[in-house]
Amino acid sequence: MNNMLEVFGKNYFSELELKKRVPSSMFKEFKAVQRGEKVLSLEVADVIATAVKNWAIENGATHYTHWFQPLTELTAEKHDAFISVSSNGDVLSQFSGKELIKGESDGSSFPSGGLRSTFEARGYTAWDVSSPMFLKGEGISKTLYIPTAFVGYHGEALDKKVPLLRANTAIENQALRVLKILGDYETKHVETTLGVEQEYFLVEKKYFEKRPDLMLAGRTVFGSLPPKGQELNDHYYGTIKERVEVFMAELDAELWKLGVVAKTKHNEVAPNQFEIALMFASANVAVDQNQLVMDMIKKVAHRHNLSGLLHEKPFAGVNGSGKHCNWSLSANGRNLLDPSNLSQDNLEFLVFLMAVVEAVDKHSAVLRASTATPGNDHRLGGHEAPPAVISVFLGEELQYILENIGHIVSASETNDVLELGSYNFPKIPKDVSDRNRTSPFAFTGNKFEFRMPGSSASPSTPAFIINTIVADTLREYADYLENCSADRDMKDCIVELVKERYSRHKRILFNGNGYDHSWIEEAAERGLPNLKNTVEALPVWLAESTAEVFERNKVLTKAELESRFNVYCERFNKQINIEAAIAIRVGRSQIYPALLTHITNVSQMIISTRKALGADDMVEIDKAHLVKVIELKNNLKNILGQLEADLTSAVVIEDGYKRATYSQTNVVPKMKELRAIVDALELMMEKSLWPIPTYEDLLFKL
Repeated sequence: MNNMLEVFGKNYFSELELKKRVPSSMFKEFKAVQRGEKVLSLEVADVIATAVKNWAIENGATHYTHWFQPLTELTAEKHDAFISVSSNGDVLSQFSGKELIKGESDGSSFPSGGLRSTFEARGYTAWDVSSPMFLKGEGISKTLYIPTAFVGYHGEALDKKVPLLRANTAIENQALRVLKILGDYETKHVETTLGVEQEYFLVEKKYFEKRPDLMLAGRTVFGSLPPKGQELNDHYYGTIKERVEVFMAELDAELWKLGVVAKTKHNEVAPNQFEIALMFASANVAVDQNQLVMDMIKKVAHRHNLSGLLHEKPFAGVNGSGKHCNWSLSANGRNLLDPSNLSQDNLEFLVFLMAVVEAVDKHSAVLRASTATPGNDHRLGGHEAPPAVISVFLGEELQYILENIGHIVSASETNDVLELGSYNFPKIPKDVSDRNRTSPFAFTGNKFEFRMPGSSASPSTPAFIINTIVADTLREYADYLENCSADRDMKDCIVELVKERYSRHKRILFNGNGYDHSWIEEAAERGLPNLKNTVEALPVWLAESTAEVFERNKVLTKAELESRFNVYCERFNKQINIEAAIAIRVGRSQIYPALLTHITNVSQMIISTRKALGADDMVEIDKAHLVKVIELKNNLKNILGQLEADLTSAVVIEDGYKRATYSQTNVVPKMKELRAIVDALELMMEKSLWPIPTYEDLLFKL
């Protein structure tokens, strides 16, 4: 590999590169556009388009594409050539500001959830000036990628980016209001930052291609646990195998070329499970970069005869894969969630901390809904994944401050002398607590880590929801503080606000073991919602309280929320249909024939043994085995028929949510029954007859 510093940013159109290629006046105007101070003019767009086209062609690009993120959790792209032919036949390279700013694609096949009719094909892509352009491809197939938003003819949000951009604006506006009230008149810009940790599995490509369930559904619908799994914790942070190390080195290099700062890599808990973490960036850029990471994991793995798995639970009984979203607020580069800033004269940390806690408590249901997918249903609540109940971990020290704010604690009441009156706050260290890996939403020093999102999901959804609900709470805080009596000290108003809100919302705080079942019982007593699966969570998108908060902050309209509900119902139904159809096909065409061969072999062995040795004891053992296998065969045949009947019944249900409810109640349990039978047969049959690669093959051979 080339020198890291030489590689970094090679395929990334940086601001420094733009500054070198355009007049300074144009660059300054573009920066004003980025800050929201000006509207992008066609004149500036033309200059930038020429600059980026020249850079792209110099680096081997032949095409450009408006790269967007429809409601599929994936990305989409349509490539157009730079080449053009003039009226006199001359061949030219052409790319205008108009082509940079806006594109048009056939939007009829992308999910819109009823926002538009399927025959209405117009879908517009609009350049996102806040996210950098980049090159992808090798040799003569390089393309300039332009990050864009994707909207319908009337401006409806058809993608993951639009609500995030709107939510960024909402939280910035309300955070600036609060800061101004607190005496900060200099800050002009507040942004949410995001650091994404991406977990994934690697398996041998040759085994992957022999597993229809992995290829088509992303997870194994069958597979018994091997004698050794992750019990010894010998894989976690262990020595990286040479073959994986080579893969990781190439993955790093490819991301560095794109200007993506891949910072950390290591073995995760489960065998053949790994993690890559990126440096913090603005939420919008971080989302785009995470999409690149997921894409690159699969592409680079393929080059190494491996397959990258991004499903939340590709293997039952071992760790699932999450996407930990580390979220914070930054004001002109100053972290608003840094507790070391808390002092007698600076109370902003307490205001923003309490706003997040209150927002999560009031809107935990929609935050949970943002992570509700069929894949995550298999992951949440098991093996290193948080439970489906959302709680917030602050740590004892921060919670103690909130618990006692507004009065003074004497030395006799606590082991530590800590004055917590209106004018006395402790200077507390950055790492105010240990890290709680069992908490879905944990404060980890100067940020919150949301551990609930699944590996394959776009981080945009949880990010825009956190932004929106926190913005809504900050709106209330700003109103409260603005109406605080002019003759009162602002510190008294802040203490009063935090004290009152803490008493209302402290039920969401939990510093204990979230994996312990007793917590689920305690959470129910506290009145915290427990939406155990996707079907239970989906109606939250339609709730009046959800519509009110998103419309009030101009992030999503009621119609746009309803469309997401419809899209996610459809996604659930399609995924369950695929998984059930695969289970039926593999069960009938691969497992059942192999089972019949095994029964024949055992029967012939019993006959041969009796004839040759007359060994009745041995024959009885073999007969008992045969009886058990035949019983399982009959059960297999019956459950396959029942599952197929339930699947047929589900498909004809027109209402998306009713179909999802039926599938959750009937199809999903039947799939679990079928799996139990097949997994039992795997342990009883001759290994040479087993028709699909086992967990030993997938998890331990690399």
